[in-house]
Amino acid sequence: MAETVKAGTIGVIGGGRMGAGIAQAFAAAGAGVVVVESDASAAGAARARIETGLKRAAERGKLTDAPESVLARVETVTDIAALPSSAALVVEAVPEDVRLKIAVLTAAERAVGEGTVLATNTSALSVGELGAALSDATRFLGTHFFNPVPPSKLVEVVTHAGTGPGVLDRVTGWVRELGKTAVVVRDSPGFATSRLGVALGLEAIRMLQEGVADAESIDHAMELGYGHPMGPLRTTDLVGLDVRLAIAEHLAEVLGDRFAPPELLREKVEKGELGRKSGKGFHTWS
Repeated sequence: MAETVKAGTIGVIGGGRMGAGIAQAFAAAGAGVVVVESDASAAGAARARIETGLKRAAERGKLTDAPESVLARVETVTDIAALPSSAALVVEAVPEDVRLKIAVLTAAERAVGEGTVLATNTSALSVGELGAALSDATRFLGTHFFNPVPPSKLVEVVTHAGTGPGVLDRVTGWVRELGKTAVVVRDSPGFATSRLGVALGLEAIRMLQEGVADAESIDHAMELGYGHPMGPLRTTDLVGLDVRLAIAEHLAEVLGDRFAPPELLREKVEKGELGRKSGKGFHTWS
């Protein structure tokens, strides 16, 4: 009998925008969710993000159950060791720092049982490199969710050379239960989505820097001419300029100068203009 989301518990390490979104998606699908944060204040903020997200989903008619009943399925803790050993899946959603991700993944491996699948939400780091730090990398892969997680239809599932048989099937089944589509890719720099998305975004920033057109015009051109739901500069604002800069620097290091970040991107990050989360990026957000 196939595993179902409703029958299991999902662990999420990190309750920021991405982690809270992942937790919300699984809880809305019927799973029990345990969110791990660094301290009580961060855990409270994570729960508040999930609650806000659930209320917004309900207002849009995208939630089957009442927000409060879905939120009741979510528990927050402040120690990775508190993850249930019976968890079906644990997803780490901490910042894009190799050492930090390895630290939380190895701690999670010690906390859970042998049947738990471990996953990273990285958008660009090597899944194989992260897996190499684990005692059992056969149960490890990448689950690259997209922001904002609840309405997004895609999860990029990233396998590495050591991903064991059956693990991929379990994860893609859970993704389907979330109402999303799993696109499976092999571990490589930037995978498929980050590599293509960053390439487009960086060229749009270069065009803005060179005065080809203003940000609104560049975005409208791609939305109206190519059918993109959101232009590359607005997408960069949504992702976060600091996040996009970090990914670009990583890809430039491994793939070459075609991914070198434009000076305009560096300048905005230095000024704290990080996009929607700071109120200003390439556009102004209210």
